[in-house]
This record gives sequence, structure tokens and C-alpha cells, in this order.
Amino acid sequence: MLSVAASAASDKLGENLVALDVSEPFALAEVFLIVSAKNDRQVLAISDSIEDALQKTGVKPRFTEGREAARWILLDFGDLVVHVMHETEREFYSLERLWRDCPVVPVS
Repeated sequence: MLSVAASAASDKLGENLVALDVSEPFALAEVFLIVSAKNDRQVLAISDSIEDALQKTGVKPRFTEGREAARWILLDFGDLVVHVMHETEREFYSLERLWRDCPVVPVS
């Protein structure tokens, strides 16, 4: 699931892809995938691409949030939670710093 999501994000020119193993501190998911985008339209395009690619494998999101503002879209696929963030929001919220004790997972 992670590799499909990462590939879909890269196809839409998502940047700075980071996957974190959050299974230890966060029992509701195994991996967070964090992706940056340069503008709101790209945030939407990346999230749509990820959702479409995973639906082709039979996986649908349990929950999505943030489409209206398109600055930070969260896609919850159960074991995988994807954060597609405008680069300004990513810098401000700094999820990598918040989850810095979690191991980095290879995305490919």
C-alpha cells in the first residue's frame, strides 16, 4: 500500500516524501506518509492520485479531511495514513519533528 501511494504521489510531482513507522506510539495506524506540494491545486491532484491508485487495488479511504481548504489533506487508509501538505503547512506543523522518535520507512 505504501509503495502504491508513494508512486502515485511522485507521479503528480509530490516532493519530500517521508514515511514514518508510527505503530509503536500510535495504535491506530502503522505508517504515516507525508508528502509536500507547491500549491493548493497540486495538493488536490496528489491526494486524488493516491486515492485513485489505492482504489484500483481495492483499498478505499476510511476517512478524508481537508479537501475544502486543500492546504493539508489527510487520507486514512487504516494501516496507512497519508498527509498531503502544502509546503508552508508542512514547514509550520513539522510532523517529522513531532514524530521524530519514529523510524523512517523506505518509500520505494
